[in-house]
Amino acid sequence: MPKLTIENFYKYQDEFRKSSKSGYRAKIIVHTGTCGIASGAETIYHAFKSEIQKRAVAGVVLSSSGCAGLCSREPMATIYFQNDQPVKYYELTEEKVREIFEKHVLNGEIVPEYALSVGEEPVC
Repeated sequence: MPKLTIENFYKYQDEFRKSSKSGYRAKIIVHTGTCGIASGAETIYHAFKSEIQKRAVAGVVLSSSGCAGLCSREPMATIYFQNDQPVKYYELTEEKVREIFEKHVLNGEIVPEYALSVGEEPVC
């Protein structure tokens, strides 16, 4: 396998960003690193899944990722909308998930009392 060059890395990164932003209206990523799982991330994942299924919402993708780097704030999830800044929610509970789903995912309103950050850190 050939060595990855920085030029190819940026090329792959651009291709991924383009492909990952097509085909959905909203994307929910639950952070399920070890710290997230220990804090209840699996329950949070299933709570979002339940909301999607219960409401039969189309165009909402649910996935998981590793640690978001803020172990003390787990469980966390990040919500992405096409052409909008991602929002990272922290210290989630099933009740907070229902409220975030209703207000943010369905109605596009950020829930500031549960939001840790809005936007992404730049990739170096």
